[in-house]
Amino acid sequence: MKIGLAQINTTVGDFPGNTSLVINAYEQLVAEGVEIVVFPELAICGYPPRDLLFKRSFVRDTVESLGQFAAKTASIPAIVGYVESNDSGRGRDNFNAAAVCYDGQVKEIGRKCLLPTYDVFDEDRYFEAADGSLIFTHNDQRIGVTICEDIWTTEETNNRQRYRSGPIDQLSSEPIDLLVNLSASPWHIDKNEIRERLVSDIAKSCQAPLVYVNAVGGNDELIFDGRSMVADAQGELIAGLASFEEELRIVDTKQDASFSPTFRQSRMQEIEDALSLGLRDYAHKSGFKKALIGLSGGIDSAVTAAIAQKALGQENVTGISLPSDISSSHSKTDAQDLARNLGIEFHTVPIAEVLAASEETLSSLFGGSEKDVTEENIQARSRGLLLMAMSNKFGALLLTTGNKSELAVGYCTLYGDMCGGLAVISDLPKTMVFELAKHMNRDGEKIPQSTIEKPPSAELRPDQKDEDSLPPYDILDGILKCYVEEGLSSQEIIEKGYDPDVVKDIIRKVDLNEYKRKQAAPGLKLTPLAFGVGRRIPIVQKYIS
Repeated sequence: MKIGLAQINTTVGDFPGNTSLVINAYEQLVAEGVEIVVFPELAICGYPPRDLLFKRSFVRDTVESLGQFAAKTASIPAIVGYVESNDSGRGRDNFNAAAVCYDGQVKEIGRKCLLPTYDVFDEDRYFEAADGSLIFTHNDQRIGVTICEDIWTTEETNNRQRYRSGPIDQLSSEPIDLLVNLSASPWHIDKNEIRERLVSDIAKSCQAPLVYVNAVGGNDELIFDGRSMVADAQGELIAGLASFEEELRIVDTKQDASFSPTFRQSRMQEIEDALSLGLRDYAHKSGFKKALIGLSGGIDSAVTAAIAQKALGQENVTGISLPSDISSSHSKTDAQDLARNLGIEFHTVPIAEVLAASEETLSSLFGGSEKDVTEENIQARSRGLLLMAMSNKFGALLLTTGNKSELAVGYCTLYGDMCGGLAVISDLPKTMVFELAKHMNRDGEKIPQSTIEKPPSAELRPDQKDEDSLPPYDILDGILKCYVEEGLSSQEIIEKGYDPDVVKDIIRKVDLNEYKRKQAAPGLKLTPLAFGVGRRIPIVQKYIS
């Protein structure tokens, strides 16, 4: 069977835009001779709609847009994700559904059975679960329809069994000729390998080809990588679509196909492409064309600027150096060299006068007290004040440049370096920031070598180094991965060989700084557990692990 895979980039709530995307993809694939077209999960309304689903008009508009698309269909079926109202009077108000459309009408409806409530997902808040998956017949072919989580039931994809039973139990006992899965599966590092094994295992279990069509694009902090794929009935992957790009592809399940050259990538290339896509879509879908970045001469702002240049184009990125009297000469020159390498607009705005005015204004209250972290933070907040003013004046999205390591332990200043509309690398540990910088220099120096080689420093006091306050980043990142992402206790981490005092100090800092993270700009999710909607730790709590 010739299947049209429509890996498209939709925007939550953009019904005219999404409907146009779906119609155009359908018409193009049909013109190329497909027998069926498959779209991602909730393609009509975009994923994830979250509490927009509590607006009755949102669901009505979804159904209306589906009707507009269905009216455009010919004899070739299209399977497309949408929100169906639950009119039974029982359970949640809506279903996460897939409509089978052809001959100008919605002919069949399949509903999602398994509703994830872990990490970034909270679907049980919005949807009613179906009792079983749709199987419909077309041209004497029995086609099973599943939606995303419905196939995430293998032992390899779950540390523990989340569901007592699932649709694959039903489908594997039914005679089917094809299984399709409409997905909106967010990307994180190392997830693609898991998905490949999953698709292969489910195809073998059902003894039928499996067509997996995933969304692509950025919506809020989530990045969808596409990488739609097809496995034959023996579980062999016969096709894979592009990563982090829209693509329409025809795959004949009776013939071998070849993987897209970009289907599999190195880890650093994945991260670079994911961040670029996430930033581009966050900016453009929010109405921004330009980005603004404070360039300190350090590695974090350099990597953020390089990502912005790739995502938005050099003509749409402005770098601002905001030196104080204690800023090192190499930091100023590194910032300037970076801007020249990237070809972005660059300005220097000294903050000495702002600092002097702030200290003078506060002198009657602070007189007689020693200078401490308060004055250091005034520097960071002066920079935040000026950068936000420029963002307002020029209509540019201010990008914060903090990494996951710093955000975890609170090594950042509220209303200072945390100011901005998007935290691009906030889920990237510091050690990986250095790896990414080296990777981005593979075809020539974008990030100055001196920026990569010099010891990290916030430069808020003379001769300051990050290691004055923190352990070396390889140690810090190891502890943070254990505590934040793996949920290990202090004792379990110590048993891995880490210094007990260091472990307890880092855990204390992570817990104490939850209030900062609640006020941080949204960040792009890169790891299995980011500081975002998937991690819901109370600010006020006294649990010591």
